[in-house]
Amino acid sequence: MSGPQRIACLSAETTEVLYLLNQQYRIAGISGFSTHPARAKREKPKIAAFSSANIEKILAVEPDLVLAFSNLQADIVASLVKAGLEVHVFNQRSIDGILDMILTLGQLVHAQAEAQALVTELQTLMDQVAAQAEFLPRAPKVYFEEWNQPLISGIGWVSEMITLAGGIDCFAELASAQSAKQRVIADPDEVIRRQPDIIIGSWCGKKFQPEQVLARPGWGEIPAVQSGQIHEIKSADILQPGPAAIRLGLKALQSIIQRWGVQQAHSKHWS
Repeated sequence: MSGPQRIACLSAETTEVLYLLNQQYRIAGISGFSTHPARAKREKPKIAAFSSANIEKILAVEPDLVLAFSNLQADIVASLVKAGLEVHVFNQRSIDGILDMILTLGQLVHAQAEAQALVTELQTLMDQVAAQAEFLPRAPKVYFEEWNQPLISGIGWVSEMITLAGGIDCFAELASAQSAKQRVIADPDEVIRRQPDIIIGSWCGKKFQPEQVLARPGWGEIPAVQSGQIHEIKSADILQPGPAAIRLGLKALQSIIQRWGVQQAHSKHWS
């Protein structure tokens, strides 16, 4: 048997991919934020949160490879490298980045064929979603809210998926920013000015509260509020940059946008 035998996954999406590649037997420990598949939390020891970790707890599972994600885990990674561990840090912020992460992880565990099959499946799903979007009466403007205090708009892969599903990201110019701080909408009135047809909340790590959105001053002027197009997508289904973001997050976006399209068709019919 080749490749690493005891992998510590410090972010949820690498755990998800290893399970989908049938390589879960290599996992020695996971992030406490892992949600896909649900069985991972029952089967694997939790050794880290996300931006914080107990180094001794990670060392205790004796990993021969640690998988981490982004600058947010840079301090953890530095400590692990100093402790003599081998670490691979992913930094995907786009759909292509997610697919590349899957292929790279497939190479690391000698499961290239399985990784390619998964990427092909996800690409087929994206192609189907894009094809169905062509039948929309028009492209709705979508405001995706990743956080509420302060307002933070959607990250890169979310913006790309809004486009795939047939929408227009109201704050597409912010989506390429890696840091959440760079995606802060300083003036909430800017959302009013951009007049989104659909509002989607996905507050990272907590439940979206649409009543809070409705209570914001002046937001009653927004088409999405007037037509009741305020929705939630669970953050675990769309804000973790792995297969679930496409399998679940993109499909949820498609469902919301397609239902909006039906509403538009009915209103035109009766007007």
